[in-house]
Amino acid sequence: MKKQTTPRNETRPFGMLDKIAYAAGDFGCNMSFALKGTVQTFWLVYMTMETGLLSVLLLLVQAWDAINDPLIGSMIDNDKRKYKMGKFKTYIFIGACGLLVAGAAVFLPFPKASVVVKAILFVLGYIVWDACYTIANVPYGSMLSLITEDSGERAQLSTWRSIGSMFGNIVPMIILPMLIWEKVTYDGTGNYHTNPLTGEAYKIGDAVLDPLTGKQFETLLGERVFWAALIMGVIGFVAFMFMVKKITIRVDENTVKTNESEKFNIIKAFGNFMKNRPAVGATVAAMGMFLGMQSATTANTIMFATYFNKASMSGIVQMIGFLPMVLFLPFIKKLVNKYGKKEASVAGTLVSVVGGIVMMIFPMVENRDTALIVYLAGLIAFGIGMGVYTCVSWAMMADAIDYNEWKFHTREEGTVYSLHSFFRKLAQGIGPSVVLAIMGVLGYQSELGTIGQSFETSHNMCWLVSGLYLFSAVVQFIGVAVIYNLDKKTLDKMNAELEERHAAVTK
Repeated sequence: MKKQTTPRNETRPFGMLDKIAYAAGDFGCNMSFALKGTVQTFWLVYMTMETGLLSVLLLLVQAWDAINDPLIGSMIDNDKRKYKMGKFKTYIFIGACGLLVAGAAVFLPFPKASVVVKAILFVLGYIVWDACYTIANVPYGSMLSLITEDSGERAQLSTWRSIGSMFGNIVPMIILPMLIWEKVTYDGTGNYHTNPLTGEAYKIGDAVLDPLTGKQFETLLGERVFWAALIMGVIGFVAFMFMVKKITIRVDENTVKTNESEKFNIIKAFGNFMKNRPAVGATVAAMGMFLGMQSATTANTIMFATYFNKASMSGIVQMIGFLPMVLFLPFIKKLVNKYGKKEASVAGTLVSVVGGIVMMIFPMVENRDTALIVYLAGLIAFGIGMGVYTCVSWAMMADAIDYNEWKFHTREEGTVYSLHSFFRKLAQGIGPSVVLAIMGVLGYQSELGTIGQSFETSHNMCWLVSGLYLFSAVVQFIGVAVIYNLDKKTLDKMNAELEERHAAVTK
């Protein structure tokens, strides 16, 4: 396909409004996406679904999630109808309307329902939620390559998308745990009736203490998760609408095929994707992130609830891993222009590997307060490395879309991005499912919730979490350092040749 650009004098110049609007789009996405980690905790702790069953169901719904992404992406690529807002914005609007309520569909609080009813509620709720999210997210991600063709401006958009993602994560990651986790007080029921520190019987209203740590137990308030998801859906919709109204598309959405008689072939597009090394490299790195970091979310929450007795504060600790991204915001454009996206990302992932190694030390520290400090040190190093990669990851994917045009003379924005999303979501499904199964093997018992897990189980969660972070960093390094082949020199050559092609077409 040949790309047609809209003359610069017919649109306003690329600027801060584009960056803020694009950031708002990912903020809206994360009002829904960031709840994925809470889904597993909700069904494991509040709905007390057995780890093996939840693992299987999660794998099934995520497999469907991965499959429908390229289907929707190809549908967008082949949709040549004229929309008042443009096809990308129209699809985003439709998905955003669905997400107003769909995010809460998977958090229907019926803990006393039968196992069969719970399974049905989980599958149906997840499918509805995921379908709405995909309709909004696939065109949103594909749109980056259409807002600007300039490599530096794309890097800025990628950075601002990461900013939107970071602020979008603040609500579900930091504020939500404070709202949905509650300190347990004695009400005359339960398995614990005696204070382990004093040996005296509890009185109504007394704090119920963990006999292993001497700290107060915490429990999950499932009803609050449901209402929080509804509120976040409204906030996300407002963010999407701001993005739709303020963002400017500067490249023709309805690209023209070089051969009008050639029909779209999803198998051929998939084959081209697998030959597109930048797309594969960026995808492997993203899969590493999800197989590690995202998969660790539930185990991390259980670890904080049972080992540190600080589940309500787990979000604040986790956010420390994201904050280093802010450090690179003033410098990312200079880093990219001087060293290149690939080169900067490789250096970042190496720092993340070091952070993962440090995190492997904390389970060996006996004093839990000291262990938490070591964990934080590793998390900060991991976050610093991730900060570089995250700031440019989406721009690397936009360059991979251009690479597809450069090598195969077809753009296929929606298809390339949606296949990227397909593998990301496959990792999102496989990772948490495997981790849930491992948690069961390591001794976690769903019926006990966060109260009553053994010391061995809670300590095993520490090893699981630290191992997942190290695995994540190693896979990301392989993706950007070994597979992704668009270094600064190659990228400059590609952009120059594409510019010549486009200039020849417009003559």
